[in-house]
Amino acid sequence: MAITPTPASAPLHRVLTVVLFNLLVYIVIGLPNAVLTIFVHTTLGYSTTLAGLTFALQYAATFAARSSAGRLVDKVGPKPVVIGGLATCVCSGLLFGWAATLHNTPAISLAVMLLSRLFLGWAESWTSTGVIIWNIHRAGAENTALAISWNGICSYGGIALGAPVGAALALLPPPYGGLVAIGGLSVILPLLGLALIGFYQGAKPHASTQAPIPFRKALHLVVWHGSALAAGSIGFAAISSFLALYYAAHHWHGAATALAVFGVVFVCIRFFFAKQIKQRGGVFVAMTSLLVEALGLMIIGTFPSHTCALLGAALTGAGFSLLFPALGVMAVERAGPYNRGAALSAYSIFLDLAIACSGFTLGPIIELSGYRAMFLSSAGCCLLGATISYMLKRNPTAH
Repeated sequence: MAITPTPASAPLHRVLTVVLFNLLVYIVIGLPNAVLTIFVHTTLGYSTTLAGLTFALQYAATFAARSSAGRLVDKVGPKPVVIGGLATCVCSGLLFGWAATLHNTPAISLAVMLLSRLFLGWAESWTSTGVIIWNIHRAGAENTALAISWNGICSYGGIALGAPVGAALALLPPPYGGLVAIGGLSVILPLLGLALIGFYQGAKPHASTQAPIPFRKALHLVVWHGSALAAGSIGFAAISSFLALYYAAHHWHGAATALAVFGVVFVCIRFFFAKQIKQRGGVFVAMTSLLVEALGLMIIGTFPSHTCALLGAALTGAGFSLLFPALGVMAVERAGPYNRGAALSAYSIFLDLAIACSGFTLGPIIELSGYRAMFLSSAGCCLLGATISYMLKRNPTAH
């Protein structure tokens, strides 16, 4: 089925009406960000490494679900995949609330929490992939950057909104406050999405006489773009997984505020400067983004103060904001119209894998050398990503 051209004024409206489903899921993702690692480390009594792994497990699950999301979108269309993602998000919220009630039995509570994180990663993968491809169908292939950019605005806007709401709910008294309340809201939001999605018309997959490309080939097509994305994603993992613990280690208040600052700056940069990708090129924007992100992480690692932590979180959000769409537009275009789902999933895997692996690497760095070494190491990864982006600029055949 060919994509129908849309009037110039229509694409944004078409994108916004569908991206709502991604916003709902990412609010759920953001709700526990300021309290999850503290719950595992302080309430359940496990190490910072295990706390980081609990957070990162969501992204390991997202990684594992990417290939199935891409194949299903290309085969049956995006709407059924989004429905599956919302339903899985409901399951995650139920498990999260249950885990909170089991805090007196730490091992069982942790096991249920880990299962909740697995379901949430699955929900993220299916919903995000389905929404982007659905919006490319609705808005036209020429508006791919618009679809990806607004998906990111709602993604990290949802995280920015969810983190302070989750922190406020965590302060409510038991038995229905705390993480139980977060679990309850995590069920209500995707149920709202499921109630609304029935009113939306789905998009049929492209009819093609060609066999879908193997996922391995899709990975090969986007490997360098994905590698640069992975390098920058380490910085996001450092902020999301460990900023709350960093604040707690210094006995500072306001970790949720810092996470919200990260998200708000991310959204503002994506909203006001996304056009720079088309005007200046994805590689240039990616290089600039990674250098700004590295600067933010260096500030946090070098100057241990509440003000510098806020400034560093803001710069990290600003740098990370345009990285995904800057390289993602080129990555998706390389696979052609019949394999966009596979290409997007393959490209996104690099982000998922980087954040998942951060749980195995950043936590031990903290335990061995402290938070300063962790943030500076994350900055070094961003500089490596800028180098990879420069290689893409020097080698046009790579993009």
